[in-house]
Amino acid sequence: MDTDLPLLCFGGPYSNRQALEALLAEAARLGIPPARMLCTGDVVAYCAEPAATLDLMIAAGIRTVMGNCEESLAEGAGDCGCGFAEGTACDLLSRGWFAHADREVTPAHRAWMAALPRRIDLRLAGRRLAAVHGGAASINRFLFASAPDATLAGEIAETGAEGVIAGHCGLPFTRLVEGRLWHNAGAIGMPAHDGTARVWFSMLTAVPGGIRIEHRALAYDHAAAARAMRAAGLAEGYAAALETGLWPSEDVLPPDERARRGQKLSPPSVLWPGSAPPSPG
Repeated sequence: MDTDLPLLCFGGPYSNRQALEALLAEAARLGIPPARMLCTGDVVAYCAEPAATLDLMIAAGIRTVMGNCEESLAEGAGDCGCGFAEGTACDLLSRGWFAHADREVTPAHRAWMAALPRRIDLRLAGRRLAAVHGGAASINRFLFASAPDATLAGEIAETGAEGVIAGHCGLPFTRLVEGRLWHNAGAIGMPAHDGTARVWFSMLTAVPGGIRIEHRALAYDHAAAARAMRAAGLAEGYAAALETGLWPSEDVLPPDERARRGQKLSPPSVLWPGSAPPSPG
């Protein structure tokens, strides 16, 4: 993928059909075709409609990175492969929603998920980017905004690219580290633990001087998505999260992110300067 045109990025539809429909409508309003959209994976997860969400993604033809949920469902694994510590609230809750997804998806869905790439390389305004789900080598590595510079720099270096577009952690953020980019668009299927029902996507746009990265909030019919979860008999924790904007557990969050619980997000736009950074070493 090589373009100077705006790129719309998003992660984690999470079986939330209503959110994906809202995103597709917003993309159409912005004049962004599916060919200029990128998903960082986990099309299927917590919410009620895995099959319908997959059908929308497949029909749209959006470039999608394999997430750990796609990997697990394609392989017939017994759990989501999310990287939750055993016995934690996230782990216990995942057993219910993963079993629901496993029942709902079809062999055709599994074949589509199995064929997804673990990495998508793209060039935007001359800059080399790698899209992955979690980390450069680990599909389920959680990397948050509070990660040390050295951690993100090492992950970027491992890709061999100038910047990384990642997912998995569910929170939107952008970091520039030694002239290189780590960008997470957030998730559209679940709020960002900020006390609002909004979900997140991003726009990467070539501008004079570099690439502008904008985090954008998206409103959608979260009440309908929550009702669908309850009608499907899924655990209340994530259904309530769609309404309250607060996750049912903070097991995966580092201390800095836990401290921001319920604080309304307003991520700033970031300009990634246009001149390529020098090669390491």
